[in-house]
Amino acid sequence: METKAAGPGAFARLDLGRVPSPCFVVDEVAVRRNLAVLKDVGDRSGASVLLALKAFSMWSLADLVGDYLDGVCASGLWEARLAREHYRGELTTYSPAYRREDLPEILRLSDTVIFNAPDQIARCADLIAAARAGGDRFEIGLRLNPEHSEAEVAKYDPCQAGSRLGFPVSQLRPEHLEGVDGLHIHALCEQGFQPLERIWASLEPRLEGMLGALRWLNLGGGHHITRADYRRDDLVAFLRRIADRHGLQVYLEPGEAIALDAGILVGEILDTLDNRMPVAIMDISATCHMPDVIEAPYRPALLGELDTGVTVRLGGPSCLAGDIIGDYVFAAPPAPGTRIAFLDQAHYSMVKTNTFNGVPLPAIALWNSETDALKLVRQFAYEDFRDRLS
Repeated sequence: METKAAGPGAFARLDLGRVPSPCFVVDEVAVRRNLAVLKDVGDRSGASVLLALKAFSMWSLADLVGDYLDGVCASGLWEARLAREHYRGELTTYSPAYRREDLPEILRLSDTVIFNAPDQIARCADLIAAARAGGDRFEIGLRLNPEHSEAEVAKYDPCQAGSRLGFPVSQLRPEHLEGVDGLHIHALCEQGFQPLERIWASLEPRLEGMLGALRWLNLGGGHHITRADYRRDDLVAFLRRIADRHGLQVYLEPGEAIALDAGILVGEILDTLDNRMPVAIMDISATCHMPDVIEAPYRPALLGELDTGVTVRLGGPSCLAGDIIGDYVFAAPPAPGTRIAFLDQAHYSMVKTNTFNGVPLPAIALWNSETDALKLVRQFAYEDFRDRLS
């Protein structure tokens, strides 16, 4: 995958020495800018816009999110708890499968619970009935697999052959929608408007006669709405058209779009060596701090990288041979103690960090690029590593 980072922006003027290393630095001005774009889309289209916590769960900004969006969506019990503890507005929860012992609390916390298949709803009918009898109020959704692939990378394609995500639309029958309030369709990954338009063009005729009894349609996430080249006016018209034609409330669940180009990961060169090329070992680990670099894979953009110079391989401190971030161009091989930063790391990287090998977790800092105010939100200690083990 190619990085979608638009460039350094305001981070070009941040003194990287002001934060501990390693450290995620999130610009609240950039987050606010993205939120304003999403609110504008929601206001003009009539769609409800929810933050996907799976991509960006920096709950110290929950009040800011609540000022702009209609709520959040969770991927399971713990995210649902986080949502109710810190965020405002609606809460939609979807998971490919639920543990029966978790579902009563999920039903209590959520405004909408989306199931992966009609059989799953049927198996949980007793829990749903019991929750409603106890006074819980919520709606039920069904995730559909539109069986129309648009994702650029197979492993990120919810519509790939054998996908576990959603009920295949080719198997959908009207009786499957009994007791269902809405449909959830998520088939994009870091994409623009046209793939969404093509998915709906392929899906809408297959839902003929089934949409009239529903209340809402959730078009999921993967929409890069805050990217400069996104066709937002076309999206607004598209959303209004669906709502008007079918009498549905439309939802969007952007995740990356909230934090796109809003954060960096600062790190330090620990040591260097030469092995047929210059190699630098950092306190940033692809394995522990940016796992998508290996899983996607992709090469994150480097703040201030040059077009010409010396190519240096950057890697992490873990024992994994594949803990390689990428090859980058410097004027000269960076010396130990040099600070560098990778762009566009606020989404997904922060929520996926781990402590493999006992590698410390990055700190988290909040920066205001307009006032230059910097706040260290969280630092992690040995106990955070120890206490997740036994």
